[in-house]
Amino acid sequence: MDFGLVLQTDPPGSATVGLMRRAERNGFRYGWTFDSPVLWQEPYVIHSRILAHTTQLTVGPMVTNPGSRSWEVTASTFATLNEMYGNRTVCGIGRGDSAMRVAGRPPVTLNRLGQAITAIRDLAEGREAVVDGNPMRLPWVRDGRLPVWMAAYGPKALALAGREADGFILQLADPVLTSWMTAAVRQAAAQAGRDPASVTICVAAPAYVCEDTPAALAHAREQCRWFGGMVGNHVADLVSRYGEHSDVVPAALTSYIKERAGYDYAHHGRVGNPDTAFVPDDTVDRFCLIGPEQAHVARLRELAELGVDQFALYAMHDAKERAIDAYGSGVIPALGAPV
Repeated sequence: MDFGLVLQTDPPGSATVGLMRRAERNGFRYGWTFDSPVLWQEPYVIHSRILAHTTQLTVGPMVTNPGSRSWEVTASTFATLNEMYGNRTVCGIGRGDSAMRVAGRPPVTLNRLGQAITAIRDLAEGREAVVDGNPMRLPWVRDGRLPVWMAAYGPKALALAGREADGFILQLADPVLTSWMTAAVRQAAAQAGRDPASVTICVAAPAYVCEDTPAALAHAREQCRWFGGMVGNHVADLVSRYGEHSDVVPAALTSYIKERAGYDYAHHGRVGNPDTAFVPDDTVDRFCLIGPEQAHVARLRELAELGVDQFALYAMHDAKERAIDAYGSGVIPALGAPV
C-alpha cells in the first residue's frame, strides 16, 4: 500500500511545503492538496515548490474540477510541472463542490467530467484533444504522463470512474462502503473492456493518532468531525437524486445526514465547523482512522485486503506532525510500503 498526505493550502505556503517534505522523509509517496481557489491559496504554485524541495513525491490536487479552469490551462499546468520535475504529478478530479459552489456555480455534469478526464489527460501527454468543440494540442509536450484519478460516491459517478479514470478516489475509510464502491468501479471497468486491476484505488480520510483512552478518543473525534460534514455535501446530492431509502445507494452512506440542516463553506474542512455537529460519533469512527498506531494498522490491513492501493491521510487537525511521524515510524513499515 502507498501512502499520501492531504493538506489544505492555507498560508503560509512554506508550511505546506515543509509538511510535504516531512511526509516524504517518513515514507509517504504522494502529496495532495485541496483545490478551491476562493477558499485557499492557488495549489499549483505550491505544487511547484513541493516538487522542487522533494525528490520522489508525486503531487496533485484532491481534487480539481473541470469548471474552475479551462481544460487546456489545467493540462498545460500539469505538463509544465512534469517537464520541470520529471512526470511526478497526478490529477485528482471531480464534479466540483466547494470550488464551484463558493463561486456561485453548480458542480459540472458527469458527462462534462468524463469529457474533461479524457481531454486533460490527452493534452498533458501530448495528444490532440477536443475542448469545447475545438481540436487542440500542446506542441511542446514530450514524453508527458498524467494519470487522472476521479473522486466519486454515487452509482453513475462510480461507473464513470471505472470506464474512464486511471484511479478512483474514495473520500472515506469505511470498509463496508469501500467494498461496495470498489466493486462498482471494477465492474464498470470490466464492462468497458478494461482490466479492473488497472484502476488504482485510493481511500482518503483523516487519520488521528492518539492514546486509546476515552478522553483522547473524544478529542480526536472532535478534530475529525468536519470530515463527515464535507462528505455530507456529496451525500446530500445523492439523497436529493435517489431519495432517502434507495436500492442503489447504501444506507450506511446516506442515513447519517438526516439531521443535516445546511452548510456554510466558510468553515469547509475546518476543525470546529459548526455545520457538522449532526455527524454522529459512530460515523466519525467509520469514516476516519482514530486511535493508537495499531488501530490504524488494523483498519488499513482490512482496506488493503479489499484492494485499496493507497491511503491518503487528511491532516486537517491539531496533530499533523505527530500523525506524519507515527505513520512513518509504525504504520507505513507495517503495511509493507516502500520507504
